[in-house]
Amino acid sequence: MTQDELKDRVAQAALAQVVQGELIGVGTGSTVDRFIDALAASGRRVAGAVSSSERSSARLRGHGITVLEAGAVTRLPVYIDGADEIDPQGCMIKGGGAALTREKIVADLAERFVCIADQSKRVPVLGAFPLPVEVIEMASAQLVRRFAAIGGQAVPRPGVRTDNGHPLLDVHGLRITEPLALETEINQWPGVVTVGLFARQRASLCLLGTPAGVQTLVF
Repeated sequence: MTQDELKDRVAQAALAQVVQGELIGVGTGSTVDRFIDALAASGRRVAGAVSSSERSSARLRGHGITVLEAGAVTRLPVYIDGADEIDPQGCMIKGGGAALTREKIVADLAERFVCIADQSKRVPVLGAFPLPVEVIEMASAQLVRRFAAIGGQAVPRPGVRTDNGHPLLDVHGLRITEPLALETEINQWPGVVTVGLFARQRASLCLLGTPAGVQTLVF
């Protein structure tokens, strides 16, 4: 099966996680695009959605789904989003689509994080995918040096600004065996807006698309 077909499978499987009549948190990316389309076609009613990006908000509105600001919401039953990598504990690298800060904000409102991904995203150890970090531009050079000191090569992502107006660094060469400890450390560095390690907001459940069907991984 193609990667797109696997994404379609998990998008359909994720519909079972939607709490009808309630709000839903929605992430960003190609797999989430398919989930939004599947949700609209399914006839399942939701009270509205809180989205992690302008891209997803536009797609939701295009299907007639109400989009609420995160500040107007105190809880979400579920947040559904993809990942660039997910490890055996449900910790993830996210931010390939440059929406990592808003993704963390929406995930923090949710009681459950449901990750939807194809099997290529499942890894034994995080780090083969470059770690995205949203930064304050003034601190970019300092942070490049900080990452070099722990064995990472941080490279500015050319031509990209987040929805918050900030640049991104992509950090290559890390082997992340303790995601929570590394997330905690990087969060303390001046100039870091958000690191794309999701260990504090790790997945509760992962729906993993495989040629044999959708695997359900519970963490």
